[in-house]
Amino acid sequence: MTLAAAETGAAQRVVMLGRLALVPDLSGALWLPEERTLVVADLHLEKGSAYASRGVFLPPYDSAATLSALTAAVLRHRPRRVIALGDSFHDEPGQARLAEGCRNALRGLQQGRDWLWITGNHDRSILPRLGGDSAAAAEIAGVQLRHEPSASPEAPEIAGHLHPVAKLRLRGRALRRRCFALSPLRCIMPAMGAYAGGLNLRDRAFAPLFGQGLSAHMLGDGRVFRIDPRLLLPD
Repeated sequence: MTLAAAETGAAQRVVMLGRLALVPDLSGALWLPEERTLVVADLHLEKGSAYASRGVFLPPYDSAATLSALTAAVLRHRPRRVIALGDSFHDEPGQARLAEGCRNALRGLQQGRDWLWITGNHDRSILPRLGGDSAAAAEIAGVQLRHEPSASPEAPEIAGHLHPVAKLRLRGRALRRRCFALSPLRCIMPAMGAYAGGLNLRDRAFAPLFGQGLSAHMLGDGRVFRIDPRLLLPD
C-alpha cells in the first residue's frame, strides 16, 4: 500500500469548520483563504537554547529552521494576517534569547500585515518588542482560536498544544508524520517547531476530544494526505 492508497477518496484541499474554509498546508500551517489568514501553532522557538541551559545540548538552529518554514508559508500564501496559536516560544526567557538574525526575520514576516500572538502554557505573555498584538484567544467567523483545546467547545474551534502525529504501516514499514486532527467541530494543528515532537492520535488524550469523528490529514511528501482513520496505529 502507498500513502496515496491510504488516503480516503480524492485529495481534498478545502475543509469546512463551521462557516470557515480551511486549507491544511504542507508546512503545518493552516490557510484560511476567505480571511487571507495564516494560522500556525507551537513554534517552540528557542527550545534548543532552553535545553542547553539545563545541560542538554542540541544543535542551536531550531529557531532559524522554524522561522524559515514559516517564511516559506507566508511567501506562498501572502496573508494579510498571521495568528500564532501559543507556545510560540518554548519558555518565556526564550523571547529574550532569540538571536538578532531571528528577530530580524520575525520583523520581516510582520511587515505589512497584522500579527496576533495567542498566549500558551509555555509563553503566558509576549514581550512588546517582538511586535504584533497578543491575546488569550480570538474568533473568526464564529470559530474560536485558542492554544489548548477545550473539553466541551460551545462553538467550532482551532487549537494547538497537543502536537498531533499519525502513524500507519505502508509496505511493511511504519510511517509516523505530523498531522492535522479534524472533526466537524474542531481542528487541532500540528506543531510547526523544528524540535517540537508529537503525540500519537491514538493516545488517550485525543479520545475525549474527537470520539468517532476523527480524521487525520498527514503531512506527506509533496502534499497533505487525508488518511482513513481505520489505518491509524498506536505507537
